[in-house]
Amino acid sequence: MKLADPRNAKRFRFVRVDWLAASGTAELVYAFDDGPELIEHVRFPNAPALPPERADAFARALALLHLIAGVSYYKAGVPKEIVVEGGALDEETAALLDLIYREGLGEFAYQNKLELSVGFPRAHTDVIPAKAGIQLDLPRRTLVPVGGGKDSLVTLELLRAAKEPITAAWVGNSALIADCVAASGADALNLSRELSPLLFELNRLGAYNGHIPVTAINSAILVVAALLYGYDAIAFSNERSASSETLIDAKGRAVNHQWSKGWAFERAVGGYVSARIAADLHYFSMLRPLSELAVTRLFAPLTQYHAVFSSCNRNFKILGARPESRWCGECPKCLFVFLALAPFVPKPRLTAIFGRNLLDDAALERGFDALMEWDAHKPFECVGEAREARAAMAALADRAEWREDAVVARFREEILPKLRGDDLALEPLLVAGGEHRVPERLARAFDALR
Repeated sequence: MKLADPRNAKRFRFVRVDWLAASGTAELVYAFDDGPELIEHVRFPNAPALPPERADAFARALALLHLIAGVSYYKAGVPKEIVVEGGALDEETAALLDLIYREGLGEFAYQNKLELSVGFPRAHTDVIPAKAGIQLDLPRRTLVPVGGGKDSLVTLELLRAAKEPITAAWVGNSALIADCVAASGADALNLSRELSPLLFELNRLGAYNGHIPVTAINSAILVVAALLYGYDAIAFSNERSASSETLIDAKGRAVNHQWSKGWAFERAVGGYVSARIAADLHYFSMLRPLSELAVTRLFAPLTQYHAVFSSCNRNFKILGARPESRWCGECPKCLFVFLALAPFVPKPRLTAIFGRNLLDDAALERGFDALMEWDAHKPFECVGEAREARAAMAALADRAEWREDAVVARFREEILPKLRGDDLALEPLLVAGGEHRVPERLARAFDALR
């Protein structure tokens, strides 16, 4: 069957999802119109036999994974009609998916100048009654998704200090992440996701491409893993600034590169998981009450990770060359992490981590301006709020060891006089607060590292 440009497709089909128990593999199948099947495999190593009492919840988790992971393929053509071949969805499930696809593809739509009109098919509740999640008596232990950066390492140490049983989990074959997990000494669970190779063929035919809500997909994978292996908690490491929009578009709509790391996604998916899949499975972000700067303050003394962590996104591309070092020293992530750590890490140690002093390179001034939203909008990257970048820069401008470096000196002389002084304080940004879903048993973990 011949591949065709998916931008001309009229329908996107969720064909089927199968669990291959012998190999611990979830097989997710999609198609455009009547074209060839796009088959993805998510592999769960050493998968145990599923306890019978979890079978129904596991089936619902697999169905949710199939529906959420389809965003990787749907975005290639963005057809108007969505077909779920297993049958139309109940209202709550359809509404959740509409939200994830619409908001999670917000940046993708903005960059491709598309108007998304996502509508998952619904059935009347008397045809497909909503099923409630039940208490499964899952073992008390926590899966901690690790991405290679500072945030998940802080979560691991918070939970370790609270004496919670933890397992570091990651999706993919990143050696950088594996190094971080090894440095933590935590139990490890490495899952794999194999995209359909036809997706890359579709890209060559002219398919739409761009940012997708990867955290949403990984969240669904971890829900399946929690039920399969037996965990009652999934602790992501998304802090509160992830909820802030990257920009407001011409029609007044918020576009957030980090939407699936934000509070709206966490609240929607966490609520759905506990209400519809397993009542005692807690999905949450451990760091939601914290700012990026509060997280970097907690990370600063964790020196065992300083030589192995990396937040540089150029290290985590599916295809293409990766930098030789852990930090490219040019991208918005490198710039923000350097700036956010600078108030809390001694200068010689910080420059050793990155290989050089990024704040003494005048060529990077515009990059730092964007982080502060100074004559530029926030980058489409997982970086903190502009007020955090401004507060960090203001703190450095007042310190003898930093104030003469090129970027800091320019900020001190040209930008600082034009900013409101009461908006530059560092200390208020270090206070925990705001909405979160951290279970009561874990909320006390913050006391351990203060």
